[in-house]
Amino acid sequence: MAAELDYDLTPDQWEALKTIRRPVSERRSLRVPAVQQLLQLQLADEIDGAPVLTPLGRKVLIRGSSSLLDLVA
Repeated sequence: MAAELDYDLTPDQWEALKTIRRPVSERRSLRVPAVQQLLQLQLADEIDGAPVLTPLGRKVLIRGSSSLLDLVA
């Protein structure tokens, strides 16, 4: 994985990142601390009071999808 996309996210951060990719109307509750951390890492941005994925956040989510399989097992 490229160094710029190598993030060691917590399970809560991964869940928040996966949830943010959905339309606002389809989202379940988000953990605020995890979202704040994603904002600090510039993986998410806030538009009209709602978090949205940044292009970097989308890349990290796609590249990290295989590592998410470990969380399921």
